[in-house]
Amino acid sequence: MALGALIGAYQEDESGGLRALLPLAGQTLIEYQARCLAALGAAPLLVLVERVPVALNDAFERLRGEGIAVVAVSDGAEAASRFEAGTEVILLADGIAPDMNDVGRLGNLDGVDGNDGSLVLTVPDDDDHRGFERIDASHRWAGLARLPAGLVGATAAMIGDWDLQSTLLRRAVQSGARLVPAASGEGAGPFLADGDAMPGYERRLLVASRGSRTDLVSRFILPMVEEMATERLMETRLRPVWLVRAALALTIGAALAFTRGWLWQGLVALLLATPLDLVARRIALLRLRPLSPRSPAKRLLWPAAGLALIGLGWFEARHGGGWGAMVAALAAAAFAEAMRIERRSTEPPGKLYLFSRRTAIWAAIPFALGAWWNLYLALLALYAATSFFLAQHVHHRVARD
Repeated sequence: MALGALIGAYQEDESGGLRALLPLAGQTLIEYQARCLAALGAAPLLVLVERVPVALNDAFERLRGEGIAVVAVSDGAEAASRFEAGTEVILLADGIAPDMNDVGRLGNLDGVDGNDGSLVLTVPDDDDHRGFERIDASHRWAGLARLPAGLVGATAAMIGDWDLQSTLLRRAVQSGARLVPAASGEGAGPFLADGDAMPGYERRLLVASRGSRTDLVSRFILPMVEEMATERLMETRLRPVWLVRAALALTIGAALAFTRGWLWQGLVALLLATPLDLVARRIALLRLRPLSPRSPAKRLLWPAAGLALIGLGWFEARHGGGWGAMVAALAAAAFAEAMRIERRSTEPPGKLYLFSRRTAIWAAIPFALGAWWNLYLALLALYAATSFFLAQHVHHRVARD
């Protein structure tokens, strides 16, 4: 069944501007709302607004530049005319930043048999949710509902100048809509936008964007750098893929530096590259536009790191390390790639300690201080081989079981 969306954007904040234009994690609230619903596959995305100020139009243009078609409508009748028959409509209240888990659940839940099939997400009627619209003595509206498009048209035909959003909610509840509790608990649930509370919600989104840190360096060394960079860059218009491309350029530059004997310069370039893809992933998640695993820059990071390793082995082989340095570099690269293939199907226990691009780079620092590059290559080959055989052992044991 087709799924559309209707977002309210007509209420003003304390400063007299639209609440929909409050800043949130480097975007406006309306952009965050639209991206949430676009991630669900809702189209068309209609925004109910009395007038379109320049700032709101700019937000619409940014969304359209990402392929999210947003259409402004001025009243319920115009909104109803844009939904095809049989469409279900996600109604998102003005000023509500929804929880993505709630958005996903709303798209998958079934309505109530015997009525119009409406679904309404609710929060408790308590002090923590006193700003949310009341439904009854024990429930308030969480700002999300799923309604048949026919209800939008019928309501628009009868309300005149009444508030479409609230009237739709009342009619859905009166027709026996299924009331579904919204996500709850620490760091979960809808947020009612308020200028003073926005920084706290931004912090909540920032924390939620943290992914699982699967190697020693990303777990213990880079978190502070990653956190600070994400917090600064999320306010900018920087595209996350640019950070991944920068990491790739630094890695390729390091490979060239190693072949010229600029060992410290190459190592510094690699160190600078290690947090960039982590920051890019988090910014992309904050903007609800996750990086594609098929991104060429992302896929080339690993081979580029192997190229840098071979470049180091080639230089050392020609400057006192002999053929052993090159063999160690090639062995490390081969075992690392083999381990990566094994891990595609099974994640072994203790994966935090297995060979990774970031761990291999940061492990070079003490060896670089002592100019023990040959020893580094030898131990790196041993580390990669051990990690591969452990991953292979776990993979075959799981296959047997």
